[in-house]
Amino acid sequence: MDCAKLVELLTNLLGEDKVSAAHAVLEEHSIDKWLVGHPPDVVVFAESTADVVAVMKFASGNGVAVTTRGAGAGYVGGAVPVEGGIVISVARMGAIREINTADGVAVAEPGVITGDLQDAVRKLGWFYPPDPASLKECSLGGNVATNAGGPHCLKYGVTRHYILGLEVVLADGSVARLGGRCHKDKTGFDLIGMFVGSEGLLGIVTEITCRLIPHPPARAMASASFASFAEAAAAVQAILGAGFLPAALEISDKFTLGAARDHVGTELIPDGESHLLVEIDGQTESVNSEIRSVVSLLHELGCLSLETAEDEAGCEAIWEIRRAFSYSLRATGLTKLNEDIVVPRGKLVELVAFCERLQEECGMPIACFGHAGDGNIHVNIMVEGIDDPAVRARSDEALDALFKAVLALGGRVSGEHGIGIAKKRWFGEALDSGALDLHTRLKAALDPDGILNPGKFV
Repeated sequence: MDCAKLVELLTNLLGEDKVSAAHAVLEEHSIDKWLVGHPPDVVVFAESTADVVAVMKFASGNGVAVTTRGAGAGYVGGAVPVEGGIVISVARMGAIREINTADGVAVAEPGVITGDLQDAVRKLGWFYPPDPASLKECSLGGNVATNAGGPHCLKYGVTRHYILGLEVVLADGSVARLGGRCHKDKTGFDLIGMFVGSEGLLGIVTEITCRLIPHPPARAMASASFASFAEAAAAVQAILGAGFLPAALEISDKFTLGAARDHVGTELIPDGESHLLVEIDGQTESVNSEIRSVVSLLHELGCLSLETAEDEAGCEAIWEIRRAFSYSLRATGLTKLNEDIVVPRGKLVELVAFCERLQEECGMPIACFGHAGDGNIHVNIMVEGIDDPAVRARSDEALDALFKAVLALGGRVSGEHGIGIAKKRWFGEALDSGALDLHTRLKAALDPDGILNPGKFV
């Protein structure tokens, strides 16, 4: 179907205010935060489940590709419409429909910004823990699509652990309501688990019922530096081995620290070649006791410097160190290929040692920082002149070497961001033949014509 006809039919179906083929709109919806985009033929701004149903019935009947887009904050091209067709934007579906503290649930539309939901429930003394770094701009629908994580996953878990119910529109326009608002539910298959992390390949989420928990009344933090990454990694194991379960346990390497010192100054960033950030939360008395014990342990482990905070303002000041890392790497002027690989926690030192060898071989700096407590490290290959085909080829070779090394360590090519386009090449190596076949069967069963987010990993 040609573009003009497609726009005409969708406009007749939904109204002019919900359909656009303006150049600026198509361009905006052609790309996320990954490097490569592709324009859709038309963008539909859905405002309700009924809108999504109407589009999917139309697309299914006419064999038109459909890609769902939330806030466009993804890093792997998951929302890029590689085969054109229709982009359904759920950005206008941004209502928090209900916060019920008696049930411990919030019901929200997929376009709700994650940080806005956190702020809304926090005012009532409650907590929605998933906290991707982009929480001020990413949407709940995108979090569900990628099973997003964040620094507090160690103690609190990822998005999947906080989804009690979903409303999903399938490829043929039919609607399925999965789960509900009960915190325990063993009624049939775990269909919610099948859709969380499915990256828009199986259906379009139009309503999300989130699990809430009481917000911990107190927190405290320790910021410690070490002479080497190996020492900081050993401290991670020592903290967990001593029986502590921090809310967050973040590590960084020497290149990351160096870039941060260059960008924000040496006063904020401590000395040393590795940094460890530890957050404890809970009841006030237990937090005060635990942070003292953690501090004592870090001293025993030979940290070079140690700073603590026991109030909200102090904790936020320490978090500014961690938040500075990504911005500092961007400030180098190099293109940051941000890979969210994950390895078994005991393999952290081997991973960073490999990255140090790899940067010598490829001639590109590599910065490692991230969630040490669960082995999810952001490996950033820093590329100068990525538009040069020769440089791009060399960076691709480095990525290939990285992912193969991660798989050899028993790891996975994505812990948070998803597969999308960026990691499609390695998806077949990441799973065994049985798991690959099961993905193919599920996709064929729910989307037999392959119209949902085509061109991706299945």
